[in-house]
Amino acid sequence: MSEARAYEPNVTRVRTVTVIPPRLKPVPGMPTLAVRPKRVAAYARVSTNSEEQLTSYDAQVKHYTEHIKARECSDNWQFVEVYTDKGITGTSTKKREGFNRMIQDALAGRIEIKTAKLIQFDFSSAATF
Repeated sequence: MSEARAYEPNVTRVRTVTVIPPRLKPVPGMPTLAVRPKRVAAYARVSTNSEEQLTSYDAQVKHYTEHIKARECSDNWQFVEVYTDKGITGTSTKKREGFNRMIQDALAGRIEIKTAKLIQFDFSSAATF
């Protein structure tokens, strides 16, 4: 009896794929799609109402406003607001109305990017956050 041999083709086929790049042409009368700007906000806070702190507060608000507005064209940002708290301690967030409003607005999708100075919380305030 003869052994069965596996079929072995003598022709090797090579498949070629031609990639045709898309050609996007504007359709007359159809509006172009625009990318919605990122809604950006900032947070500024000072812990006392002393003259030195109020000067810092004004400088923070001015800095963040200018920083965001300067990036409106280059980074497609839209200035929303600088959320603020004056004369409020940083050890708890309970009385920081501006901070809490910013968090609520972020959770509701009214702002997408937050800009702020590094905010440090100690362990006791982390529990109230």
